[in-house]
Amino acid sequence: MNEQTELQQEQKRAQRVHARIEALVSELEAEAGDLKEQVVRIRKHFWEDVTVNIDNPDDVIETAISMKQQAEVLSERERSHRHTAAQLKKLDRLRDSLYFGRIDFREKGADEAESIYLGTASLIDENGEDFLIYDWRAPISSLYYDHVPGPARYETPDGFQEGEMTLKRQFIIRNGELETFFDTGETIGDELLQEVLGKGADANMKTIVATIQKEQNQIIRNDRARLLVVQGAAGSGKTSAALQRIAYLLYKHRARLKADQVVLFSPNPLFNSYVSTVLPELGEENMQQATFQEYLEHRLGRQFKVEDPFEQMEYVLTLRGAKGYEARVEAIRFKASAAFLHAIASYKDTLQQRGLIFRDIRFRGRLLISGQEIHDRFYATNPEHKFHNRLAAIAEWLLDRLAVIEEEERGKNWAKDEAEYLDPDIYDQAFRYRRKLERQNRRSAQKQTVENKAQDPSAKKDSYEQELEVLAGWVVKEKFKPLRRGIKLYRFLNIRAMYSRLLEEPELLKSCLPADASLPGHWEEACRDTLEKLKNKELSYEDATPYLYLKELLEGFHTNTTVRHVFVDEGQDYSPFQYEFLKRLFPRARMTVLGDFHQAIFTSALALSGFQALQGLYPNEDMETLRLTRSYRSTRPIVEFTRGLVGGRDIEPFNRPGTTPRLALVRSRDEAAERTAAQLREWQAAGYTSLAVICKTAEASRTAVEELRSRGLGHVHLIRKETIAFEPGIQVIPAYLAKGVEFDAVVVYDASAAEYGDESERNLFYVACTRAMHDLFLVAVHTPTPFLEDAEPGTYTLADEPTSVNR
Repeated sequence: MNEQTELQQEQKRAQRVHARIEALVSELEAEAGDLKEQVVRIRKHFWEDVTVNIDNPDDVIETAISMKQQAEVLSERERSHRHTAAQLKKLDRLRDSLYFGRIDFREKGADEAESIYLGTASLIDENGEDFLIYDWRAPISSLYYDHVPGPARYETPDGFQEGEMTLKRQFIIRNGELETFFDTGETIGDELLQEVLGKGADANMKTIVATIQKEQNQIIRNDRARLLVVQGAAGSGKTSAALQRIAYLLYKHRARLKADQVVLFSPNPLFNSYVSTVLPELGEENMQQATFQEYLEHRLGRQFKVEDPFEQMEYVLTLRGAKGYEARVEAIRFKASAAFLHAIASYKDTLQQRGLIFRDIRFRGRLLISGQEIHDRFYATNPEHKFHNRLAAIAEWLLDRLAVIEEEERGKNWAKDEAEYLDPDIYDQAFRYRRKLERQNRRSAQKQTVENKAQDPSAKKDSYEQELEVLAGWVVKEKFKPLRRGIKLYRFLNIRAMYSRLLEEPELLKSCLPADASLPGHWEEACRDTLEKLKNKELSYEDATPYLYLKELLEGFHTNTTVRHVFVDEGQDYSPFQYEFLKRLFPRARMTVLGDFHQAIFTSALALSGFQALQGLYPNEDMETLRLTRSYRSTRPIVEFTRGLVGGRDIEPFNRPGTTPRLALVRSRDEAAERTAAQLREWQAAGYTSLAVICKTAEASRTAVEELRSRGLGHVHLIRKETIAFEPGIQVIPAYLAKGVEFDAVVVYDASAAEYGDESERNLFYVACTRAMHDLFLVAVHTPTPFLEDAEPGTYTLADEPTSVNR
């Protein structure tokens, strides 16, 4: 059979599948409309269709049964409508793309091969017997991603099914019409990848189910590892594979895994928005998304003004040479280290024996129980008992002491004075409290008739005084409520004072460090700055996680046992403290960590060389590491240029041609702005829609926006750390916020030695350059960054004047 005949047959099949989808859509739309009408009618006439009669007990029971039946009918119709709506959404996704691949597989022992067509969802024929489309996540679909024609096998719940793949075919289908196909001996042929990767960038990440590579499929379908670590080059598809992995897990374990039991920790709110459409495109609800900073704010935000990582980054990038700079940078690295984690844990062990600091418990400016008294009581308890049992015993003792003091306060004048001037709404609450007391004391209280009370004036007085006492008791109870709650939450522990002591006393800290660790050279200078901030209720980013770790070691860790999977993107920027937290916070969850140490840009991460912090979280047999070395985001010339910047000889470019990156050397900032504006206009004329100007810092980005707007460029948008979504036009963004996203073309604004001259900024420069999919343009004022000296010869050219773009 020749290729043209096969194309005609495939087109006929595509038309039949499309017709089947359209018929189903029409059928389901009518069904959805009918169900909606039923729901509306039942809600509108609910009580008309219910028999209401409460004349006798039997009638009451009959009424309850009638109401229950009507409610069940309504609930069933609503469930049916939701299910039908979900089916319509699935079909709407299928009607344009239908399917993207076909494999012919002959099982071992079978005479004929079966044709398997793969798409984003399953579809059955009119008879309900045969699959017209298989969901890409079905077990047999893994053949498409993992094998080439020849012997093949796939895993089923009952074991491996072996056989032979006789054909592998890929389709390009648009608007329900099959345009072409091609057979391939590769896992995923270059033709389809070229088609997909050659498209422009978008404001949201797209699914990659049609182009999943074998190594990405291993990540997606890995259901063994308790901890899966994915190390991948920029543009290798780490994040995309992780999102498809979530979709796969929700599909495979749909009976016991829900979307809200999966959490993705991402680098910033903009990234959350960028990936938010992937799972819905695959017919799944979005997982929970958060940043680690949001968790810190949740736990510490009421006590401190907590610095975020981007504020810390701005300090490191902009204040080099300032007083105390070197001391703080040393401290940032030290406080993110495994040695400091060990020191905090050892310090907690020391505090079990001595050194706990307790707060005084005060009320209305008066000392009720001193911190010293609590201290003496704690260390009088049996040291052989578990620490938290001893602490719980102290809390119980404090609550008992508080109850006695509270009873004494009820008879004092201040309580009665406040009781006489209660607001009306508060008065109602107090009387509900009074009625509760009366019910409790009814059997033991002396009873008087209403007549006796009316005849005896003294009884009225007693009633008034009794009422005032009850109200005063309520006032005291409400005033003591924060004290009781604080004791239950162990707020009598003075965590700030204990953390401060560890910094104030170098010998104490040294005694808690591992034997092979030492304090940084400017430690005392750094500690003075930290202690001053603590007094002002400020917490630097490098102190936030260690502080919270000590707090929860002493008070007890908050845990979430419902979450089953945790995903950490940009995992190279997480410290041992943060991984320890995630493990304790989600004790029943499996963890997937994605990272690239060539993109480790935060000062704390620069002290690390790998994911050593993860080694101790899970036993070795529960941890797997997978590496992705092929980069798909950028053209071959861009990858060949960028890999030289970080010595990434193992980074393999996908063979997609493009323009060689260009460097424009200019004499001034004004000239830099002119060249940038000219290049952006040229790209716009060439049809690029996603353009970025990447600067080193937030301040540089603000300046660049003003300079570009003053040159007549419209729709120039400044991306801040608070930005949650891209707007159409040109994005001006700090390099550290650009991680994880991509653009058609990128200008690196001021790629000079003055801007990127320190070795610690190499990875930041690499991040900026690797955001470009199709074209990369560098502008340097005077001398270019020395990092270019490490680029492979011939991988970039000097740009004298703007040149035309060939897409």
